Amino acid sequence: MNKTLIIGASGQIGKMTTQQMLDNGQAVVALVRDKSKLADISSDKLQIVEADLEEDFSHAFEGCDQVIFSAGSGGKTGADKTMLIDLWAACKAADYAKAANVSHFVMVSSIGADEPSSGSEKMRPYLVAKHMADEHLIRSGLNYTILRPGSLNNNDATDKVQTQRPSNRDDMVISREDVAHALSYVVGKTELNGKIFELFNGDKDLAEVLS
Repeated sequence: MNKTLIIGASGQIGKMTTQQMLDNGQAVVALVRDKSKLADISSDKLQIVEADLEEDFSHAFEGCDQVIFSAGSGGKTGADKTMLIDLWAACKAADYAKAANVSHFVMVSSIGADEPSSGSEKMRPYLVAKHMADEHLIRSGLNYTILRPGSLNNNDATDKVQTQRPSNRDDMVISREDVAHALSYVVGKTELNGKIFELFNGDKDLAEVLS
């Protein structure tokens, strides 16, 4: 049975993705720092692995076919944690996945990661971290897909998206739940190898634009 490792499974997007994949009957290995944060999820297809992303977490990859990296340092931390989680942990995850012969690695990145210098002074360390992590994955030799969502909100999913960046900055948004749906849809689709998608609210089904 295929197993998907979700790194950052207790975060908002990671937890939604974990639940969605379990609801779809898929086996999930949830990598978290504190397993109590998944106490409200119960499934015989769920395996929880506790590990600190600042340390060695290579053991979590054992027996996993796909990986989703949805971990993040969070908006309330400084640039030091951004570098350690969004950059260094993401790079280590790609290296571990390569060593474990993982068939598909899906990275949650960010709009603006393609050109960090265009971001605000406050956002620049985060965008640099995402850019470098993406570049490391691209050069890793893994089958990869990178999703770069716009500004995130907590609205309910519409399951309608677009990959064309809107001209109006206020429209460069997407719900966390829609990103989770996109992750569930993309993971394991090795035909999407080498694809990078920006993701925003839109009017198209996932299958129409993530191809």
